[in-house]
Amino acid sequence: MPRVTELTFVGTGDAFGAGGRRQSAILLRGTRGTCLLDCGMTTATGLRELGISRNEIDTILISHFHGDHYGGIPTLLLAAQYADHRSEPLRIAGPVGVETRVRDLARALGYGLDDHEWNFPIQFHEYRTGDEQEIGEWSVRSFETHHPAHTCPHGLCVHDGDLRLTYSGDTGWFDGLPAEVGESDVFVTECTYLDRGFPLHLSYEEIQEHRDTFHCGRIILTHLGHDMQSMRDRCELQTADDGLTLGL
Repeated sequence: MPRVTELTFVGTGDAFGAGGRRQSAILLRGTRGTCLLDCGMTTATGLRELGISRNEIDTILISHFHGDHYGGIPTLLLAAQYADHRSEPLRIAGPVGVETRVRDLARALGYGLDDHEWNFPIQFHEYRTGDEQEIGEWSVRSFETHHPAHTCPHGLCVHDGDLRLTYSGDTGWFDGLPAEVGESDVFVTECTYLDRGFPLHLSYEEIQEHRDTFHCGRIILTHLGHDMQSMRDRCELQTADDGLTLGL
């Protein structure tokens, strides 16, 4: 199992690119591998701007099937084939139906995966919700979140035996969230809005209201909408920016 050493926020904006931020993608480096938590449509651009090689990534963990969280996978695969000449396997893990969703998306974009003889194996894995499972070098537990059901929304808990990181994916508030986060060392949570009002995304107001119910360590806010960005320098909790790298 790889020891997690570093976290890089490739994209920290909402679905609409508020503030010019890229869409959701977080790079998690370990001693024996690198995984990507979500892969929004702007991920390839973000990796290039940050000087991160696509060949470094061994696993992509998808939280749910909204385009700003998995829409960048087809072009990333093609870049790995034609620009990077990748030969090592790439694992793509997500909720039930992940392979069909990715293949359908690629076909709709005109980049059908079935039309290519790949230089590298593409391996698909489905989450068993609530169970901890090994996906390549990574130990992952997924849990259901409060977001449109047709997107199969999940949060992800990734750990290396020492450090535990939980990622909310997209979610509105639900009473079971603090228990799912548990005593994680780092909780990376979406915070699209400043004030409550939209039930399918979290707001800073709600996170602060329920702060005492969380027993985790560091909390980092991402997936920031316009109003949250205008307040980010005055928040008590840390907010992520595109390109932020943290040692763990």
